[in-house]
Amino acid sequence: MDMIASHVGVSKRTIYEIFSDKNELLAGVLSLMASKQKNLIEKILSESENIIAAIFRLMEVHIEHIQSMSPGFFDDMKKFHQELAGRKDLKCEIPDYRNNRQAIERGVKEKLFRKDINIDIVNRTLYGMMFSVMNNDLYPFEQFSRRDVLKNTIVIYLKGIATPEGLEIIQKLEKNL
Repeated sequence: MDMIASHVGVSKRTIYEIFSDKNELLAGVLSLMASKQKNLIEKILSESENIIAAIFRLMEVHIEHIQSMSPGFFDDMKKFHQELAGRKDLKCEIPDYRNNRQAIERGVKEKLFRKDINIDIVNRTLYGMMFSVMNNDLYPFEQFSRRDVLKNTIVIYLKGIATPEGLEIIQKLEKNL
């Protein structure tokens, strides 16, 4: 708290007038991060030429985000802030399966994803895969790069649901991932 107060240029007392304790401060930071990430995701989705380009840009953002964070952050969240880590309103993930539906439908409409897929299952599978990429127990940071995990999970899955046109785009974009 001393470091935060010093960095922001206020007293600890001022911080405690706004936030009752460290958990409330951390919840505020996580909420702000989630809001910023949601806005960025919406911007990427709306500005991308197609859904596959958007997904690859989101994977790049995800990699940049993970690389900028301390690997100990996730361990500390599990050890000291389990109640915050479990709050769905504070999750900072790529959009969850309730919001991915429009992205998958867009891919089908753009004829980049096969029309015979079950959108609900694809949604939930992609959500589960993105969530697992963040799991340091499943893919320890010191053993697996997030880039390699994404290439060997999400990209391979996308190839399976892609049309020939979508596959061409994926093959071009995966070279830069």
